[in-house]
Amino acid sequence: MNYIGEHLLPGQLGHFFVVLALVASLVATVAFIKSANAVDPNEEQSWKKIARIAFGLDFLSVFMVFGILYYIISSHLFEYYYAWNHSSKSLNVKYLLSCIWEGQEGSFLLWTLWHAVLGMIFIRKGGKWEAPVMSVVSFAQFCLATMILGVYVGGAKIGSNPFLLVREMFQDAPVFSRADYLSLPQMQDGQGLNQLLQNYWMVIHPPVLFLGFASSIIPFAYAIAGLWKKDFGGWTKPALPWSLFSAGILGLGIMMGAAWAYESLTFGGYWAWDPVENASLVPWLVLVAGIHTQVIFNATGHSLRATFVFFILGFVLVLYSTFLTRSGVLGDSSVHSFTDLGMNTQLLLFLLIFFIPAFVLFFARYKSIPHIAKEEETSSREFWMFIGSLVLFLSAAVITWQTSFNPIFNKITGKSTAAPEDVEFSYNKIQIFVAIVIALLTAFTQYLKYKRSTRDGVVKKILWPTILTAGVTIAFFVLSGLDYDKKGPGFLAAIYLAFFASVYSVIANAGYIWAGLNGKLKAAGASVAHVGFGLMLAGILISSSNKKVLSYNTTGINLQFDPRSKEKPLENLTLIKGVPTDMGDYWAVYRDNDSASNGGSIMHYRIEMTRKDSSEAFTLFPNLIRNTKGQEGFSNNPDSRHYWNKDIFSYITYADNMDRSEDTAQFRSLTMKVKDTAYYSNGFFILNEVVPNPVNEKYQFTANDTALMADITVFSKEGTSYKARPVFYVKGNEARFAVDTVFAQNMAIGFSKVMENQQIELQVKESNRMVPFVALKVYEFPHINILWLGTILMIIGFGMSMVYRSRQGRLKAVGH
Repeated sequence: MNYIGEHLLPGQLGHFFVVLALVASLVATVAFIKSANAVDPNEEQSWKKIARIAFGLDFLSVFMVFGILYYIISSHLFEYYYAWNHSSKSLNVKYLLSCIWEGQEGSFLLWTLWHAVLGMIFIRKGGKWEAPVMSVVSFAQFCLATMILGVYVGGAKIGSNPFLLVREMFQDAPVFSRADYLSLPQMQDGQGLNQLLQNYWMVIHPPVLFLGFASSIIPFAYAIAGLWKKDFGGWTKPALPWSLFSAGILGLGIMMGAAWAYESLTFGGYWAWDPVENASLVPWLVLVAGIHTQVIFNATGHSLRATFVFFILGFVLVLYSTFLTRSGVLGDSSVHSFTDLGMNTQLLLFLLIFFIPAFVLFFARYKSIPHIAKEEETSSREFWMFIGSLVLFLSAAVITWQTSFNPIFNKITGKSTAAPEDVEFSYNKIQIFVAIVIALLTAFTQYLKYKRSTRDGVVKKILWPTILTAGVTIAFFVLSGLDYDKKGPGFLAAIYLAFFASVYSVIANAGYIWAGLNGKLKAAGASVAHVGFGLMLAGILISSSNKKVLSYNTTGINLQFDPRSKEKPLENLTLIKGVPTDMGDYWAVYRDNDSASNGGSIMHYRIEMTRKDSSEAFTLFPNLIRNTKGQEGFSNNPDSRHYWNKDIFSYITYADNMDRSEDTAQFRSLTMKVKDTAYYSNGFFILNEVVPNPVNEKYQFTANDTALMADITVFSKEGTSYKARPVFYVKGNEARFAVDTVFAQNMAIGFSKVMENQQIELQVKESNRMVPFVALKVYEFPHINILWLGTILMIIGFGMSMVYRSRQGRLKAVGH
């Protein structure tokens, strides 16, 4: 059948370039291996030339695939399943890139794109290590190309094709029996982008994170090259700038994810020990451990075997995290893992094809790897650096076990073993001690010398930083302190020690830059990174411990939340549109909402906050995004007010217009006298008195007016009571009445008429929908900017170290 309106050329070109990338990367792999093994220099150069051309073709192909996929999405070619499933016409232009990495195919494409970029750079910078290292990189490119191939071989599916048509995805759907299926309403727009990805952090966070993942292959490839060529120690110095870059950029990507979680998720934080978060953290911990043993070997000759293990594991754990997050194993335990695309076997092979040969080669060469038999002195810098590396590795192992055990055990056994009730605390109670050890080690280790240090010399250098740290810590706890009492005195003591260690790390490393390095900032990258780490830890401890809920409910309107949301009614303030409501130090007013954004899929709420002392007023704009990806309801998107010393963090937990059902309830008339009782579905109410010309916080009538107010008390079955004060009045010779609403009981009462015999007529309506309102959750995070400042400094430190080590390598090469 000739289908009308399809644009097939982009998909055909895209698939052609996928196949070309596959073939080119395979040719590059073979040619680089031949070049690395060649004995004759001419043969080596000949193979290397072929390999470079092939890798260049792979580079071009990958970028063409990426560009074509972006063209399909941005041009709204909804005949393609990827565009139809991940984008829509109403989507903001800046989120079109996010559509690419919402799907597995696009994220694999992003990964392989970064490999291509890094490979082209390494071809220019690699020197004698180019061929063996690029053999590994090219083979990784080949494996990644199979992930987006989307072909069947003997009934087995290899990869998932991003250029698949909708009619190819749903072949049996009757709609595709029509040649003009693209003219049907359901094909005029796509399914849209996941609501949680509609945030500017998700435009920049995934590319940076995947650059971190991709760059971990360079230290890995160097380690494999050293084992392969039996140049066991020669690779460590040229590899050091690359490993620093990898750890720095991966750390940046992880913390960008934390910033996204802080701004887009509603758990009120930046880290929840979600399995996908852990899957990116674990390789970073192992990479950092490898960097420290790498520095130890370059300085003393110790820890080379450990360096091989750490860099091999660093990349293997990236592959393991890929398997965890893309196989569907974490579907029930993570809020942002990928779904199973039927590629589990291929993902497992991707892991094993690097893991098994790498460790077989390592153990085959184990005895040949240089090893100093004499143990390091306990007073030496290298001894404590190795201890720190070992602690980081053990931390990564524990996190991997905690992350993997339940989902994998459940998958294998078919059982449903529940995670701990307090998942975060189950991690924190272990990792807090890791943080203490690492912070203390970063504080004093740099004051030690390699080989051996004298006790008096170290004590003299570290004495003043220690005294200053103790003073700062005591002053902090006297003036502020940390609130972790709910976790018990033992955990609180650990928190106090962790705070001391974090301050110690900051002060001691700042002192080392001044005293140990004489202010030479070029060589201070490690100290700057350690200062950043100390600030990060202090920021985490302060902001998470002293986090305050500002939105304690003062209205008596307790909404019933879905238990899965874990929202507490008493921590959510119900705001009636236009009514100033008490929120501790603030008056909060819900003014209006704008539901016109993105075709009505996003509703922005304007919440005005005013301090009671009138010293400040500001507006918050949290929003709700309608779910379009096969789910009902809305996703909450928070908004924050940033200060130098705190953040005011808010999000909508419920809104009246989340329920689009019509209100069919009607008013019913009741005739009552003073002290009479009437019943409603959830209790009863009493007419206490009728007040002429009332003057109170709601009504301001005068003696010249004609007005009567019914003073009513409403008693619910739950034992709570509420006041209702409807009014009957005359204006312009016309009788009118004002309805008063008891929102907590979904009831409206109107005073509609004065009857004979001292009776009045009331109008009563019970409804599921009242006047516009929202339920608002507001936190205050104190000193959270310490965390973000620490992150920036740590990444700057990695960058400074990378530049410094790279220049050192060039100078030595020139000198040689």
